[in-house]
Amino acid sequence: AVNGRTCGIIVEPIQGEGGVNVASKQYFENVRELCDEKDIVLVFDEVQTGFGRTGKYFGYQHYGVVPDVMTMAKAIGDGFPIGAVIAREPWSDVLQPGNHASTFGGSPLACAASLAVFNAIDEENLLGNAGEMGAYLKAELVKMKGRYPSIREVRGLGLMVGVELEKRGPDIVQKCLEQGLIINCTAGNVIRFLPSMAVTREELDKGLAILRNVMDGFASEE
Repeated sequence: AVNGRTCGIIVEPIQGEGGVNVASKQYFENVRELCDEKDIVLVFDEVQTGFGRTGKYFGYQHYGVVPDVMTMAKAIGDGFPIGAVIAREPWSDVLQPGNHASTFGGSPLACAASLAVFNAIDEENLLGNAGEMGAYLKAELVKMKGRYPSIREVRGLGLMVGVELEKRGPDIVQKCLEQGLIINCTAGNVIRFLPSMAVTREELDKGLAILRNVMDGFASEE
């Protein structure tokens, strides 16, 4: 798709709305090589993967590939509206102060909230917790895959995990919600888990128990 009019390639380190798809390290190395060869900008959308969600501060750190531009939002303020963009040379001076405005881009309150997020990530070891609890969650979901034929695949990094189903993703989400477990379905048939980075094993076990109960209910109907 790259031609003489292409100025950049924008990718997510892990596709979020697309179904929690994790690309290979080789893929990102190839994209980086292509951008260098064609002199175009490599942009990583880290809105979902940034600030510890995957067990590292940013998703790109899993691949050893550094983007030219990185976009951030949501987790940077722990839900308080704030967005940011980082660019490295030679792209860092393209936008000058005042060139691009944003209502929620960097108000004093939003920036104070974001600084508190940085402090909490460091002081509460949330990167370590995301990695440890994410590995536990994924392992438990893999066990469920062996129990329920309707689960095709379990994938993700850290506390960004997706379970691809044969069918009925929204139905399972609704039944879980009725029992107190908030998850969502993306790409039609992928249940997406994005728990708090401060989540405990006990909380994960409680949520997994609800999911098993719901899956048992659907299995009995088949």
